[in-house]
Amino acid sequence: MALKKNNKGFTLAELLIVVAIIAVLVAIAVPVFNTQLEKSREATDMSNVRAAYAEVVTEYLSSGANAAKYASVTAKQVQNSWQNTENGKLWTRINGQEHSISFDAVVAPNKYLVTISSKGSVDVKQK
Repeated sequence: MALKKNNKGFTLAELLIVVAIIAVLVAIAVPVFNTQLEKSREATDMSNVRAAYAEVVTEYLSSGANAAKYASVTAKQVQNSWQNTENGKLWTRINGQEHSISFDAVVAPNKYLVTISSKGSVDVKQK
């Protein structure tokens, strides 16, 4: 009676090829993930500054122009110089005309300070 050879399973070469393919996929996925993470932080910072701007303007309009109003926003972005030409600008419509308020990029854990003066001018700067 002859012994049967058991050929079940994977060879070492097959396993190495699978590991190499997985390594290539991870090497491609990690930078893409990091880029998307940075973009989400940028969007979060812009959204938070816009919300602070709306809060300050609403408070200014509802309580009157007799005192300066402000709001503080903690930055989420960790990468320096993250703003492109359109980021870092708040667009607003005053008396039917569009105006923009520019501000510099701030990285965590720094803060944005959104202020409105008693004359109605809005400023966004690093706190």
